[in-house]
Amino acid sequence: MTSNSLSKLHVVLYIVSMYCISSFARQQTNEHESFSTSEDLKIIATEVQYDQALEQLIFSIQVKGTAGQTTPITYGKLDGAPVLGYVFPTTLSPIDVGFSATTGIVALAITSHPDFDDTPLWDENSNMNYTDDGIIWHPHWVILQEDKRVPGGFSVKQFSKGDSSIKLPPTNPGMPMFMDSPGYSVLKKENYIKVLVPKSRINNKTQFSFDAVTAYMQVNTSKKDIPMLGVYSVYSIASTNLSLPYTVTIK
Repeated sequence: MTSNSLSKLHVVLYIVSMYCISSFARQQTNEHESFSTSEDLKIIATEVQYDQALEQLIFSIQVKGTAGQTTPITYGKLDGAPVLGYVFPTTLSPIDVGFSATTGIVALAITSHPDFDDTPLWDENSNMNYTDDGIIWHPHWVILQEDKRVPGGFSVKQFSKGDSSIKLPPTNPGMPMFMDSPGYSVLKKENYIKVLVPKSRINNKTQFSFDAVTAYMQVNTSKKDIPMLGVYSVYSIASTNLSLPYTVTIK
């Protein structure tokens, strides 16, 4: 992504985020009314630190409240299922995280969604059931694209099922979207939530720019005119304007 296109993207992201915050109340979703005021979703700091000794990148968000304490309430079905996310938009390329080349924003999203489990290879609550862990905070790589059909202005990029030109990592959850379930460790302590990412899993990249966002997303499986997984509300942005100003620090 060139600096010029990135600058244009920043402007678009800022406009979309402001529209999302101001107009969300007019949208009918399954968002709980407490999310917009929860201090658990109000970001006060973010960091990505590279630990040279362990060759791990530590993605971190610090909030005013207790990180990860607020989770969605069960809706009862996949269509309309609520999703909460602590999200790191980055300047990494899709190829860096195992996708085929495509346009869009590579983001690491830590998500919770009690109505479905999209990490079939991982048993996050260690109960020997690999299909009941959706509410446990877990990471995804996704490609975000601009999408005016939802008030948040973005959705996870989709593709036609069976398109042989699309390549996803083998840990993907089997949905026709640019989404991966990489199984990285997620750590929650007090007002911090962190993800540990091995350097080898992101094409050995240790220098990139990023931002941090908390957001409400929702699943759609019945309507053709809205995305399968769209962003409906943005609660907090680390930079305030989604300019991706932060860079990796070296430990």
